Amino acid sequence: MTHTSGGPRTQAGPPSSAAPLAHHLLHAPARADGVQLIGPAEGSGYREPPALVRRADGQALQLTPLLFAVLEAVDGTRTVEEVARHASEASGRLVSAENVRSLMDSQLLPLGLLRLADGSQPEVRKADPLLGMRFRYTVTDPERTRRITAPFAVLFNPLIVVLVTLGFLAACWWVLMVKGLASATHEAFEKPVLLLLIFAVTILSAGFHEFGHAAAARRGGATPGAIGAGLYLIWPAFFTDVTDSYRLGRGGRIRTDLGGLYFNAIVAVAIMGLWWATGFDALLLVVVTQILQMVRQLLPLVRFDGYHLLADATGVPDLFQRIKPVLLGLLPWRWGRPENKVLKPWARAVVTLWVLVTVPLLLFSLAMMVFALPRLLATAWSSAAKQQDLLAGSLADGDLAGAAVRGLALATVALPMVGMLYILVRLLRQLVTGLWRKTRGRALRRTAAMGVVAALLAGLAWAWWPDGGTYLPVQPYERGTLADATASILPASASASATTLREGGSGRTVALWPEGAAKPTREDPQLSMVLVPVDSPAGAAPAGSTGPAAPSWVFPFERPDAPEEGGNQALAVNTTDGSVTYSVAFALVWAEDGEPVDTRNEAYAFASCSGCAAIAVGFQVVLILGQADVVVPENLSAAANYNCLECLTYALASQLVLTLDGPLTEDGMAALQALWAEIAEYGRNIRNVPLSEIQATLSSYKEQITAIIQADPSATKGSAPASTPAPSGEPGPTGSPTPAPSAPGTGATAPAGTAPATAPATQPAPGEAPASYAPVETPVPTADTGGTAPAAEPLPTANPSQEN
Repeated sequence: MTHTSGGPRTQAGPPSSAAPLAHHLLHAPARADGVQLIGPAEGSGYREPPALVRRADGQALQLTPLLFAVLEAVDGTRTVEEVARHASEASGRLVSAENVRSLMDSQLLPLGLLRLADGSQPEVRKADPLLGMRFRYTVTDPERTRRITAPFAVLFNPLIVVLVTLGFLAACWWVLMVKGLASATHEAFEKPVLLLLIFAVTILSAGFHEFGHAAAARRGGATPGAIGAGLYLIWPAFFTDVTDSYRLGRGGRIRTDLGGLYFNAIVAVAIMGLWWATGFDALLLVVVTQILQMVRQLLPLVRFDGYHLLADATGVPDLFQRIKPVLLGLLPWRWGRPENKVLKPWARAVVTLWVLVTVPLLLFSLAMMVFALPRLLATAWSSAAKQQDLLAGSLADGDLAGAAVRGLALATVALPMVGMLYILVRLLRQLVTGLWRKTRGRALRRTAAMGVVAALLAGLAWAWWPDGGTYLPVQPYERGTLADATASILPASASASATTLREGGSGRTVALWPEGAAKPTREDPQLSMVLVPVDSPAGAAPAGSTGPAAPSWVFPFERPDAPEEGGNQALAVNTTDGSVTYSVAFALVWAEDGEPVDTRNEAYAFASCSGCAAIAVGFQVVLILGQADVVVPENLSAAANYNCLECLTYALASQLVLTLDGPLTEDGMAALQALWAEIAEYGRNIRNVPLSEIQATLSSYKEQITAIIQADPSATKGSAPASTPAPSGEPGPTGSPTPAPSAPGTGATAPAGTAPATAPATQPAPGEAPASYAPVETPVPTADTGGTAPAAEPLPTANPSQEN
């Protein structure tokens, strides 16, 4: 029994070479060196409990009681007849010397448990399962393991176990539900040395996890074996040989399985004490890594602690060997066969359920790995290139800690990709070699089997063939659903949504593009507008809302009118308990020379529910090209709760108005397009942004837009700026804004042959930087526990005066 942080308990394997099966010619047969007789398995799930033995290479094998009785008698002193008499007495059945010779030649010799006919040791090959550990390196031999882990056995005192468990649960609650991890994450990433420290402690705790298995086995009376490290699939992992715990009952084996998790809890409690003494928040990330390790280890799908825990609880040592018998036993014409009744009824039910869950999940994971591998490779390559640049920068700056962190990031990106490729290559190799071996001497079957392999390879080539989008890195705007994952392989999966394109989705449509113009590509996108027809039933949520549809209008005031042409409106309406509705509307509007500027930017958030929230964010940028005689943009927001309990409504309307002397240059337009693409991406992911940060972020974007305009020589020619009146949102009696002319502040230059506006120029207010725009921001958060919150009044428009 080998307990690892990702390694298997061992399985039986045949000799690597065809040894002469003539052992019965020996006068006194003998066991191979290093063979240990563990004995009958305690708490077995088999109707006839098997007996366990272990070879010198550590391979644990299950034998029937009769085979074990024969092997037990083969000690190098008994003749074959004496072995037969011992086996008869032990098994309660008549066993002849010829039976013993047959069992030794056909069973015990192929398993490498007996010496060969010439007295030499058998040459055996250990089983090499796909989900097994490889490249093992022993750190401590069995004697040193027993000596090192002996002091830790006392930690399994029931009182200490209860105290540690309570402390661990309290630490988890406090870290995850009270303190949080924001400050810990910030502190760790601000100081790369702390990240390295967390990584080192996590690695050491994984080794301490193995001490838990060994100490638990020793506590129960078993003798732990070697502790070492190796590779599980492609990830580094530790292992502990606790095969001797099979001598223990079910309770002792389960304690051994849980020992590693218990030691993870000890590490978490100790780190909490260290945090209390030092105050370093970054240490709390170690607590989280322990929790994640424990959750991962409890997965019973592969050979983690959860797998061993299930195997020991059911008394079925190797669950993976039961997959084929269980699946065959489900066939109706095989229900009555004896091999379907080797397990006890309750154990068979549990193992069957495990097989029915594990096999589909593993097949599904394999299929998704095949479908997603091209894009994952492209994403990993892109990420590795960025990390390489950061690594080079850290080395150039002499930041060794930062360079080490980037090196770890590169390894973290590369290892999963190498692991997936390794699994696929090994699966193909095992499939080909297995079919080739099973069809030896059968030409027709071999031809059919190789045809299947060729078809499989052709399918993989078709799925992974570069076609322009197969190896596209995953983009931040993608949703990442199952349909999206298979869209590049199975385009039909996306056809259902092709007629109803959604933001972040993929599909096909028809677009008109100016003749001769360069068409946009995934690598070189261009700003555009896509109008998608949507069937909106009565009461449905408005376009742009990410929350559930409102069944009807339940508020004691009229619904806001739909935006007029050129207007921008975010309307979030939530009437569903326990939900959150977002509505986000971002717009960039150009006004040509002489056109009136009367566009309206609106944000409305209304809620009538319990434990819910409605958030509306409207952001509009108006760029006026040339002279405009009428500039009366409006910026409105309102947030209201009606019959609400513990609900929140938040409406933010932010507007920026700029006047340009002339068209932007190509560089200026490219900079603006790039920034607006970033703004649009921010809007798509705004639900992941704290409400307290939205207003500041939008203000930062407005400053960046202003900087681009001011830096463009064509947009600001440096002549005497012309004044353009901007609106001032003075609230009227009912809370509606009343547009009124305000101080000029656009800084626009009057075109040739025209006179500047007669509105006088004024100096900037104290502490206010001069600029040529009229920003409007009206954040209106409300958080009422019931009743109706009054509509928020728009704040007066800020109009910085021009600088003479």
